[in-house]
Amino acid sequence: MLLPDEKEFATPSQNSEETLYCEAEPILTVEKDKPVWESSETDLEIEDSEKYFPTGQKELYLEACKLVGVVPVVYFIRNMEESHMNLNHHGLGPKGTKAIAIALVSNTTIINLELQDNHITEEGTLSLVEMLNENYYIQELNISENGLGLEGARIIAGFLQRNISSLWSLQLSGNNFKEESATLLCQALSSNYRIKKLDLSHNQFSDEGGEQLGSMLALNVGLQVLNLSWNQIHTRGALALCNGLRANVTLKILDLSMNGLGNEGAQALGEVIKSNNSLINLDLSCNDITNDGINKISKGLEFNESLKVLKLFLNPMNMEGAFSLITSIRRNLRSKMEDLDISNVLVSEQFVKTLDGVCAVHPQLDVVFKSVEGFTTRKSFIPYTNPMKLIQTYVDQQKITALDFFKNLNPAGTMEMPVGAFRKAMIQQGKVPVNRYQVRELIKKLDEKKRGIVDFSLAPTFTLLLIFKTLV
Repeated sequence: MLLPDEKEFATPSQNSEETLYCEAEPILTVEKDKPVWESSETDLEIEDSEKYFPTGQKELYLEACKLVGVVPVVYFIRNMEESHMNLNHHGLGPKGTKAIAIALVSNTTIINLELQDNHITEEGTLSLVEMLNENYYIQELNISENGLGLEGARIIAGFLQRNISSLWSLQLSGNNFKEESATLLCQALSSNYRIKKLDLSHNQFSDEGGEQLGSMLALNVGLQVLNLSWNQIHTRGALALCNGLRANVTLKILDLSMNGLGNEGAQALGEVIKSNNSLINLDLSCNDITNDGINKISKGLEFNESLKVLKLFLNPMNMEGAFSLITSIRRNLRSKMEDLDISNVLVSEQFVKTLDGVCAVHPQLDVVFKSVEGFTTRKSFIPYTNPMKLIQTYVDQQKITALDFFKNLNPAGTMEMPVGAFRKAMIQQGKVPVNRYQVRELIKKLDEKKRGIVDFSLAPTFTLLLIFKTLV
């Protein structure tokens, strides 16, 4: 899901599967004396780069590769003028990273740099930080799965404390960060206001790390998206996080999935949800929360006016907890809830009837559950007509296009629309009879990238596919 104001820093995505490990090509010979570098392995010689290197970006990178003794990455050379540079899984190492950093000091086109799984270590991290001190164009950086450890965390923390970069998105997943790393990073983030999106998932933060993160959240005024999934935060850490969330007014998306918050953590989160007006997306999947904890969260939902997405997948709850959740949403006439994920819960026909009543009050709501008792698959329970076929029939009768139909649903008349608003408009429009399951299928087609935004420009594509299938 995109943040409400995230469009200003959204960048085109690129399929990381398109780029694999680097290809080698002969290093071009540059007829000049090799400059003498200082002893520091991470000194980028920023001030003297024009003196030592040719002015072209490609030549600068090739010379840097010669100096540090690595083979140039062909993909980097070919895409130096693109905005998104995907160098994930290229085996760069610290020296290869240093060569990249030297070339990026003066680069003005790359705004999204991905370096996941390159064994860059703390040496490569220092090279990147020195580059970012000079480069004010890079806005997104992914250095996940690089084994940075405590020394890498120390370097990053020092960089974050300075608040001098244009960087707003930082991915640090899977870097063997433990409690000491949490302390360093949280001290820096407490005063950092530039980082809006931070990924610290797949690290080794436990309750002590959770306490540090909670203290940071109480002071931070910049973070809007925080991913803490796949750590080891249990009850004590969860309570500390909740204390921080009570004071935080900027965080919109929080992922705490795959930890161990338990029912006590769920109770604390329920209290936060009751009064928090900034969180719109909360993932609590796989946190050992039973019906007792779900009931506490449900009490918070009765008063919450901001939360739109709540994920509770893979918690040991049953239909009792499911009923508690939807009943709380029904009681809250100001609820903004759009997506509730309880997809491991087997429900009854009575639950479905109750949900129909809740959705009548909150047409923007979609609840994903496992299946209904007595039915082997959801498809056997919902044998509905393809919604695009229904829409195509209607627009053919009206002699308009599918694009016209969708655009008329949007008060702004634009080509994009938030998922919740689209779901509500589709349920309430009376021209094409569709139910919430059919609308869900439409959303899957019009929000392929799961941004939380439907894109009407995709509608003609699916119309053509429908016509083709009919002809075949």
